[in-house]
Amino acid sequence: MSHINVTINARQYRMACEEGQEVRLLKLAESLESRIQSLRGKFGEIGDARLTVMAALTVCDELQDAGNRIRALEEELIALRDVRTVAADRAKATQVAVANALNAAADRIEKTTQVLNRTIGGGVAIG
Repeated sequence: MSHINVTINARQYRMACEEGQEVRLLKLAESLESRIQSLRGKFGEIGDARLTVMAALTVCDELQDAGNRIRALEEELIALRDVRTVAADRAKATQVAVANALNAAADRIEKTTQVLNRTIGGGVAIG
């Protein structure tokens, strides 16, 4: 477990994180600090705790929107997979139907060829 110091709203906090996550935690703290500063610019000095709560609510709102978008995309992905499966089944059925039609045509051609060969073979010889 690693420990780092982050600055949020001009205050230092000692935070624990897993090894290798230090840079990520610092960037998260910087993002929160940036949000607090932005809110301070919009609303002025309305109190540190209130600014921090507003920034946290903004992050939660964005997280909830992202979660909703992810769920919608997952549902769309499932629907697209279903469409792909139906299309693949139809393509396979079409291939089978075409193969059967070609086999039937080949059988008819073979039978016609046999009839013609018998007709020509039993007819008058030329030569």
